[in-house]
Amino acid sequence: MPSFSLKEIQAPVAVEMAEFEKKFRQSMRSNVMLLDKITGYIVKRKGKQMRPLFVFLSAGVANGISESTYRGAALIELLHTATLVHDDVVDDAHYRRSYFSINALWKNKIAVLVGDFLLSRGLLLSLENNDFDLLKIVSNAVKEMSEGELLQMEKARKLDITEEVYYEIIRQKTASLITACCRTGAASSGASSGIVDQMTQFGENVGMAFQIKDDLFDYGTYEIGKPTGIDIKEKKMTLPLIYALNQSGRSEKNRIKKMIKKSAQEPALVHEVIDFVKSTGGIQYAIEVMEQYHEKAKDILAQLPDSDYKTSLDQLVQFTIDRTR
Repeated sequence: MPSFSLKEIQAPVAVEMAEFEKKFRQSMRSNVMLLDKITGYIVKRKGKQMRPLFVFLSAGVANGISESTYRGAALIELLHTATLVHDDVVDDAHYRRSYFSINALWKNKIAVLVGDFLLSRGLLLSLENNDFDLLKIVSNAVKEMSEGELLQMEKARKLDITEEVYYEIIRQKTASLITACCRTGAASSGASSGIVDQMTQFGENVGMAFQIKDDLFDYGTYEIGKPTGIDIKEKKMTLPLIYALNQSGRSEKNRIKKMIKKSAQEPALVHEVIDFVKSTGGIQYAIEVMEQYHEKAKDILAQLPDSDYKTSLDQLVQFTIDRTR
């Protein structure tokens, strides 16, 4: 279990986070009643607010929170929320974090248009305030997230992902967003290019550790209940499975790959694959790699001056590693 609560971690930026929520709601307002109703629903179902938290703490540790930091955090939330709304349409998903998705409540056409609106609001927010540097950071992250998803889909067909390709996929698909949060925070504070680059590297290592932790949930580790096997059914090659296959001979490898291909139709095969990964050391290997990224992030953070922001960032990284869902 995480040793710190999110409330404790947020303490140094609690006032700023509360102010951000007001500004973020304002940034989504529209004269179209239907749109205003939907964006209000989006705000209501907000999660842990991890992304804005990374932005504000990164700004604080780098050189101080400014008005630009609020816009940077809003830009990330607007563009990321747009991608999530579109993802739910593509996946035909009816729930997100226990809430109905936009497409479940208002159908696909409206959901796509809402996603487009959020995207344009983010772009305009930056252009109206000449935040070109922040817009470049966040736009690059959205590009990388799209590329990472497509690369993963391309490789899922052949089940031939190497460890190196896996790292590239998660760097683009997940780490790029956390990297953007930390880089945006540092850039918005007016910090030197050296500090901005440092925070960028910090964010990337946190993001890599975060995604490996996510992949481990598929195997039911960390006392989080039964394995889900969702990644296996969707033919997503994650680090525990890649390592386990690399430790196997050709015939064993082919046998497991055949199971993965049939697993969506035959659930019993999922458990066989999970047992294979566990017995071949895949779980332990993934945990070790995750800890390596965690340590790299901590080492980068240790080079920065001590402050409450730095303490909270360190706790936030630990929180992402210790989380149970």
